[in-house]
Amino acid sequence: MKTHNFSAGPCILPDEVFKKASDAILDFDNSLSLIEVSHRSPPFVNVMSKCISLVKELLNIPKGYSVLFLQGGASLQFLMVPFNLMKLNGSAAYLNTGTWSTKAINEAKLFGNTIVVGDSSDKNFNYIPKNYSVPENIDYFHCTSNNTIFGTQIKEFPKISSPIVCDMSSDIFSRKININNFDIIYAGAQKNMGPAGTTMVIVKDETLNKTGRDIPTMLNYQTHIDKESMFNTPPVFSIYVSMLTLEWLKNKGGIDYIEKINNEKANLLYKEIDRNSLFTGTANTEDRSIMNVTFSILEKEKEKIFENECLKNKISGLKGHRSVGGYRASIYNAMPIKSIKTLINVMQKVENL
Repeated sequence: MKTHNFSAGPCILPDEVFKKASDAILDFDNSLSLIEVSHRSPPFVNVMSKCISLVKELLNIPKGYSVLFLQGGASLQFLMVPFNLMKLNGSAAYLNTGTWSTKAINEAKLFGNTIVVGDSSDKNFNYIPKNYSVPENIDYFHCTSNNTIFGTQIKEFPKISSPIVCDMSSDIFSRKININNFDIIYAGAQKNMGPAGTTMVIVKDETLNKTGRDIPTMLNYQTHIDKESMFNTPPVFSIYVSMLTLEWLKNKGGIDYIEKINNEKANLLYKEIDRNSLFTGTANTEDRSIMNVTFSILEKEKEKIFENECLKNKISGLKGHRSVGGYRASIYNAMPIKSIKTLINVMQKVENL
């Protein structure tokens, strides 16, 4: 029986993607292994081109935006965003909804006036701030769409005239978004796209080159736009697997299809958490994430029993982040509903012991 992978970090991937990726390790394009092929060779240039094309198609990206595949994870984007968008003596607004937005704020403070317009740290980030106001004439507003650690998700983005930057690392491709509302979107691959190693960045071209500051070559978005994500050797394997995953998503029916499935999975699990007398959800109900379901057990003496039952049923990666404890079921795009039902069966069994 295959392990039910609820891990929040490296994502669950479709079985067919594993098969195609493993075949390519041995033989890519009837030539070399994928991981030894030149990134300048026509076969891999085609992979990069197709991966970018799939991103544009699935997200309905209009003209005037560039799609990049970079390295350094979302953590490097915390730095690259203010480097490329915050003007000398400028300012930016940030919404603080968790660990990763806190890290992004700390990087932005190195560049200029960083205004925190909303902050849910007072309740250990178990909700999304509402009714905050974003100052006019800022260089950009930054938010994190989904918070993996705390299980919250922004349901509605602010309507402002300033550029909006969003870290969508853990819910990109999981639901419909209007790209026109954003100037930069970035997302680590390791949640809904592929293995860790590459970071997708979508950039509105006209947003760039306005800071008046010198930007190091490697940290300049324009460098990577001009070189089509190949200024230096790209992470070939991660980009290839991302391409395969995006092909899988397209063949399934795209974002419309997967959003419906993701809502069904999340609703099924939240319904059980709310019904089950042994468990309780930890995120504010109206802000619950459809990607990361956080909950805790009310009877501590049953904690080990629950965890042992999870092991017996090959349920993996359910422990909550060390900063909050409890449990976290990460139910990314490739998570089958069968795994959700297996977890629910275990929860019901332990409740009735």
